Amino acid sequence: MFVKTLSFCMGLKYNERNISKWTGKVNDMGKAMKKNTKMSYEIGELDQYLFGQGTHYEIYKKLGAHKAKKGKKEGIYFAVWAPHAQEISVIGEFNQWDRTASPMKRHEPLGIYDCFVPEAKEGMLYKFCIRTQEGEYLYKADPFANYAEVRPGTASRIVDIEDLKWTDSKWMKDRETWDHNHEPVSIYEAHIGSWKRHPREEEDGFYTYREFAHEAAAYIKEMGYTHIELMGIAEYPYDGSWGYQVTGYYAPTARYGTPKDFMYFVDYMHEKGIHVILDWVPAHFPKDEHGLGRFDGQPLYEHPDPRRGEHPHWGTYIFNYGKREVENFLIANGLFWLKEFHVDGLRVDAVASMLYLDYGKDDGEWLPNEKGGNENYDAINLFRHMNEQFEKQCPGTEIIAEESTAWAGVTSPVSMNGLGFLFKWNMGWMNDFLEYMKLDPYFRANNHGKLTFSMQYAYSENFIQVLSHDEVVHGKGSMIEKMPGEYEDKFANLRTAYGFMYGHPGKKLLFMGQEFAQLREWSEERELDWFLLAEPEHQQMKMWVKDLLHLYKRHKAMYEMDQSWEGFEWINADDGYRSIYSFMRHSKGAKKNLLFVCNFTPMARDDYRVGVPRKKQYKLILNSDEEKYGGTGADRKKIYKAEKKECDGRPYSFAYKLPPYGVAVFEF
Repeated sequence: MFVKTLSFCMGLKYNERNISKWTGKVNDMGKAMKKNTKMSYEIGELDQYLFGQGTHYEIYKKLGAHKAKKGKKEGIYFAVWAPHAQEISVIGEFNQWDRTASPMKRHEPLGIYDCFVPEAKEGMLYKFCIRTQEGEYLYKADPFANYAEVRPGTASRIVDIEDLKWTDSKWMKDRETWDHNHEPVSIYEAHIGSWKRHPREEEDGFYTYREFAHEAAAYIKEMGYTHIELMGIAEYPYDGSWGYQVTGYYAPTARYGTPKDFMYFVDYMHEKGIHVILDWVPAHFPKDEHGLGRFDGQPLYEHPDPRRGEHPHWGTYIFNYGKREVENFLIANGLFWLKEFHVDGLRVDAVASMLYLDYGKDDGEWLPNEKGGNENYDAINLFRHMNEQFEKQCPGTEIIAEESTAWAGVTSPVSMNGLGFLFKWNMGWMNDFLEYMKLDPYFRANNHGKLTFSMQYAYSENFIQVLSHDEVVHGKGSMIEKMPGEYEDKFANLRTAYGFMYGHPGKKLLFMGQEFAQLREWSEERELDWFLLAEPEHQQMKMWVKDLLHLYKRHKAMYEMDQSWEGFEWINADDGYRSIYSFMRHSKGAKKNLLFVCNFTPMARDDYRVGVPRKKQYKLILNSDEEKYGGTGADRKKIYKAEKKECDGRPYSFAYKLPPYGVAVFEF
């Protein structure tokens, strides 16, 4: 086993490292393994070696707080990595927070401290009291804790997640062979704390993980989404960070319940056939005193040079990706969520900030790499190592990059020198799309290329078309408020926008509230404006999105060839004068292909004619002008027969009365 591990480590660029100090131990690894298994909860020599190499993928089972038995005594085994510390003790409810009561023993060469405390019990709060080299005392939460005190408290809480009871064994088995590239992926992005709230003034009113599971699953099934993506679940101190400034990477936030409650949420979603994606934040972490920053009195998790180790405009620290123990911390954390909590995917936040050394920094605030460039080689190697292990150990999971630049090969395999992600958020499309939609229709003719340009790079990566929370916060306004025109025009514009989005190649993501045209921009301090559904316009928008989602799931032409030009074909990409776009989505075997026509002006086109490839019947299966969606309700026939009449460079065509802001989808 060791020979295979060593050859694997030595054979990859990202695992080139100095192992000379381990030479004496390599020849007697069998002894180390034997010692390691004698008391399985203790940190052994093999654990230290693998952690130092960045390849202890279950280090979370050794570091942290775990139920253990020493002789006949039962208690809790604590272990923490803090090499710069002078001494450490564990303090908590079990010893009246006395820093002299439970001293920890140091183990070399990595500086891991541990102790066994028989008085400690599940549910008790604790911290590590760290005496620095300067003699200062720091009181730190456990970086590997699985549960935390509800904010504003900052202590960790002892919990046992070894006995979580799952009922999704078939789901997990089937997951191993899923091929998401050729399956429908329509994601509902949600923030638990502001989706819905209980009307309790004396409390936050948050739904628990269990309550949210039942209500959200029913809503997602009704609407037709395939996935739910949760914003910030790992423990964080400040509500306004939405979970993107993490202090407890291994703990589901206590705001909504216990780790078992979160397990229940995932298990229930799987029971209902819904995939679960978590937002994951390896890009940076906050400077809160109880967190990872200056953990043992010196930079440990962060890079020691502030030009590499801090985001000056974010006020956060940057992980030291070149340090093997930190690399191990992050990779094991991703595996922890995928394996221990059965999460189906991770959306990796702020990937661009990791790839570029100068991201968000002014001159003098960043340090070039050894070749003088701005590429962060350590982060690149981390992504490759990470995605190889995720694919190897958790096949079928979806690892998604929120990457906002033109970095090449984000979703290319590591074997082809790519980063190895499965999908990438299509931020370029999103920016062009929203700029176009904000325009008065009069000016759209001169900006026609904003909606066609994305097809020039649509197959350079495996994309997800996203309209996320980032587009409806911080003064950006809601989706409906971005639309031009009078009140009714705004709804008509948004229907057209969503119709075009769902017809465009790529997987889909909508943030909660966008499906019923939330009027106010999103805030984590209140629930969505569900009361709007009492108004017909909002109910009609919800119905439109619902029917788009079900159309997307029902028709393979909408998703099974998302990564190939064979799945998409323009009919007319150049009708800028009328701001009309027409295109086809193809399925394998050319069965149940779809024809989309989208009119982005308030002008009716009673004389509209569209070119088609064959002389056959074209069935109207979705029409945004129906009364149930807020349209005119004008009667239209369902079947259109193509004539031998040239149009759009095609030998056949048929006429269709295209309404203002009309979206029509035909099956053929």
